Amino acid sequence: MQCRFCKTELSQVFIDLVNSPASNSFLTKEQLNEPEIFYPLKTFTCPNCFLVQVDEYKKSDAIFNSDYVYFSSYSTSWLKHAKAYTEKMIHRFGYNQQSKVVEIASNDGYLLQYFLEKQVPVLGIEPTANTAEVAKGKGIETVVDFFGVRLAKELTAKGIRANLLLGNNVLAHVPDIVDFVGGMKILLAPDGVITMEFPHLMQLVDNNQFDTIYHEHFSYLSFYTVQQIFAAAGLEMFDVEEIPTHGGSLRIYAHHKEDTTRAVTANVQALLDKEKNKGMQGLTYYDNFQQKALKVKMDLMDFLVTQKRAGKKVAAYGAAAKGNTLLNYCGIKDDLIDYVVDANPHKQGKFLPASHIPVLDLEHLKKHQPDFVLILPWNIKDEITQQLAFIKEWNGQFVVPIPSLQII
Repeated sequence: MQCRFCKTELSQVFIDLVNSPASNSFLTKEQLNEPEIFYPLKTFTCPNCFLVQVDEYKKSDAIFNSDYVYFSSYSTSWLKHAKAYTEKMIHRFGYNQQSKVVEIASNDGYLLQYFLEKQVPVLGIEPTANTAEVAKGKGIETVVDFFGVRLAKELTAKGIRANLLLGNNVLAHVPDIVDFVGGMKILLAPDGVITMEFPHLMQLVDNNQFDTIYHEHFSYLSFYTVQQIFAAAGLEMFDVEEIPTHGGSLRIYAHHKEDTTRAVTANVQALLDKEKNKGMQGLTYYDNFQQKALKVKMDLMDFLVTQKRAGKKVAAYGAAAKGNTLLNYCGIKDDLIDYVVDANPHKQGKFLPASHIPVLDLEHLKKHQPDFVLILPWNIKDEITQQLAFIKEWNGQFVVPIPSLQII
């Protein structure tokens, strides 16, 4: 395997989570009796550019298809984040009716709807047809396609250029990151701004967030590495923010290297220095992550077995991709966790891949009254504990597995 950016041969294993189905390949009841395809889930660290990456074991067009079950609008905290971002961009850069905002991986229109409310023209680019249809129903023009150099050239040939080109949690999802960033260079207007948000590799390592590794995430990114990838495409970082979403993410700001209208802020060098001081530009930093994950596995298994022996009922909340990584790495099945509740109706009535734990609606939780609710999307645990505060009525408790087992 070669690095998907610098083509260096890879041999340094970051973590091996063994084999797992694609994290969002939910099953119908009929499929439970059929064979499942498991793919290796082994990540490597590039010794040259320090891009942490998994091979493209399952092709991206097979993952992001018309049956895609992730809809962004089912998280109230994520909608709040999207609205705040919209207001910040309009305030900072002055976008108006003459501007063009283009979002890559626009999903169900969760973010562009807020620009539309401000009468700023928008265009969504989304490869999953079912989520794109929801966006179109909100009046958001959407191109159903994968983004890269080819599509960027097609759009610019039609006179489309982006004053603001954004993508939230998509940079890590593309197998050909060089082609993806090259497409952004083409589509960006001469004085345009790119913003991208993605989970920060530093947070993943420091806070033991191994469950954010799954087949949809091809790359795990530091600011140092992303700066190199963008620079190779002729794009310059002029600002960066550390934000709390997804357990700790970065929001990067970039423009054409030849665009001199904005000064590079002190945040850029400050974050590069912070990563360097952590040791992120040396392989030692990436050692021993396997052992950290193993401890979470053993602690969670001990907890579940103890509750099972005591006759306690354990349910989970949030049929999230990260939850499937955790459950499958730990080897947890429906004999230890009775079911998982999720607010997304597109997941309800289906079963988690590999573990075969059924996905049910919220009413089942109220009727069943479990002793413990394991929060799988720990990154929005505050939102979930508020929504499910009623479990305290029967003395139910929350369990958070990452970065270490915690009972709330």
